[in-house]
Amino acid sequence: MKLNPDLGKRAVMYSASLNWVDTPVLGVQRRMLERDGGEMANRATSVVRYAPGAQFSEHSHDLGEEFIVLDGVFSDESGDYPQGAYVRNPPGSRHRPFTLEGCVIFVKLRQFSADDSNAVHVDTKTAAWLPTAIEGQWVKPLYRRDGGDPEYVSLVKWSPDAQIEHHDHPGGEEIFVLEGSFGDELGRYPKGTWLRKPPGSASSAYTCEGCILYVKTGHLQAQSIGEEGT
Repeated sequence: MKLNPDLGKRAVMYSASLNWVDTPVLGVQRRMLERDGGEMANRATSVVRYAPGAQFSEHSHDLGEEFIVLDGVFSDESGDYPQGAYVRNPPGSRHRPFTLEGCVIFVKLRQFSADDSNAVHVDTKTAAWLPTAIEGQWVKPLYRRDGGDPEYVSLVKWSPDAQIEHHDHPGGEEIFVLEGSFGDELGRYPKGTWLRKPPGSASSAYTCEGCILYVKTGHLQAQSIGEEGT
């Protein structure tokens, strides 16, 4: 299956308008946003819904797993992850996920550098919002790897009526709208929108009601280079 597989192209998916599709695991459904391959996809980005009591058998993530809990409580052997939890399970990690009450997560699979061994867990509900140089914008850093890897993951909050001036995305940018909505020159993006801007793109942005965004930058260029070299 091919769904928005080209990292060099802009892509937009309005997840709230997509049908839930059953997975091979009973009680687990997904809305696919980006995918290259079948059940053993080369890469995948999805919104995944677990029914109460749903569980996976133990499995490994050979190129990592990253997720943020949108609703409910996700669990595995390491603990419980309530709404707002951000988790990175590095390449080679194993776990047996389950949920008692049900949950919804935004999840990215097989999108780590092979040598990225960092396990990360951030409670975004308790982490502080930090001011930026842009008026009406705050940030919660979630992940930045030491060294030369350009990947940077954060939550970004814009106040109502914020205006973001035209700016470049040299390493690309990926956004998932967690709350509110925003717009740019090409459209408007309500809660649940997934947006990928390719390396070398540029945009301005605005919001009327305010918003909170999951934002990842720098990774698309690095992944494109890696894929070209394989």
